[in-house]
Amino acid sequence: MFEILMFLFENYMDAGVSLKSDNDAVVTELQRVGFDRDEIDRALDWLDGLDRFQQEVHSGPKITSQSIRHFLPFEREQFGMEGLDFLIHLERLGIVDSATREIVIDRVVALDTREVDLGRIKWVILMVLFNQPDKKAALSLLQDMILAEAFDALH
Repeated sequence: MFEILMFLFENYMDAGVSLKSDNDAVVTELQRVGFDRDEIDRALDWLDGLDRFQQEVHSGPKITSQSIRHFLPFEREQFGMEGLDFLIHLERLGIVDSATREIVIDRVVALDTREVDLGRIKWVILMVLFNQPDKKAALSLLQDMILAEAFDALH
């Protein structure tokens, strides 16, 4: 499923194409590329969940930076220490706010994988930020940070 999400993010997000589960053109294209229909449905459900949970978080009670977040055991297991440290680091830098953090946690958990590696967590954060029009500056900062890390790793 994750490969489909990355494919969609890289190929469709900037095009303004609706990535809802009822978009037959996207489903047909993904099948043509070689993705399995069940995996396509799971990926599109994940994107629908992103939209739903994002609306819930933004319409619900305000989460402030003064709030304390205790991670549940299954969240700690899925993120691992490296992933949690990265998410908390982004929050301290102001790239991710408290509401966005909750959306990221929800979407990482929705990947339904026992432990999600740091690379995938970064992709989820990018997708969440991209899906929030008011977070374009934060998205740009995170993209620059990830590119700088990748460039440093090459040297």
